[in-house]
Amino acid sequence: MFARQCALLNPIPTDWPGFRCKARLQVLMVTDFNIGHFPWSRGQGHIHTQEPTLKMTSTRIELSFNKINRVTDLADLSELLFPGNRNQQHAFLVIWISLKWADDCIVPNLAIPAEKHGVSRRTLERVRAKMRRMGLIDHVSRFSAEWGCREGWVLSARFERALRALADKIAQVKRPNAGAKDKDEFLLQLADTRRGDDCGPEYDVQPRDADGGGMR
Repeated sequence: MFARQCALLNPIPTDWPGFRCKARLQVLMVTDFNIGHFPWSRGQGHIHTQEPTLKMTSTRIELSFNKINRVTDLADLSELLFPGNRNQQHAFLVIWISLKWADDCIVPNLAIPAEKHGVSRRTLERVRAKMRRMGLIDHVSRFSAEWGCREGWVLSARFERALRALADKIAQVKRPNAGAKDKDEFLLQLADTRRGDDCGPEYDVQPRDADGGGMR
């Protein structure tokens, strides 16, 4: 059955020395529906293959108490949330101000103000995706009674609530409760155990003794 399926794809002599290697490669290309545009399937008819999975949008921000204390307006906020990228900072301001001053604070299509202010489609999609993942904006459907059954983009309070919850959690774990000591000791041991499995670029290899013995 294996040889028959491969022969249907590309008829080659089965006694050829490279037959097994080439046939295995062909079957892997066919059965992995997430790569390429190979239309053949083990069933009947053609299939629609998927595009390769894109990387998730980054939500990296400059979160330090000094920078937070220096935030006085939207321009400072844009530099905090989109560090080192002036195009994305500009797109952030376009989205935020458009939503803030729109009728009933809802914009059906953010591409319209973006085009008006010279924001490219690529930059708009990246900034909009990051703002939505962070909880700064949200998309409401036309079935939402809260927004009058209108579809569009709105400012969201999820990011603010998440920051308040994070501050409360930090204050909670700072308190030396009697029952929390055992858990803290367990977490410390667990982190020490997992440290040995880290082989990334930041893996800290301790130098050995001069005689080649154990770690210092």
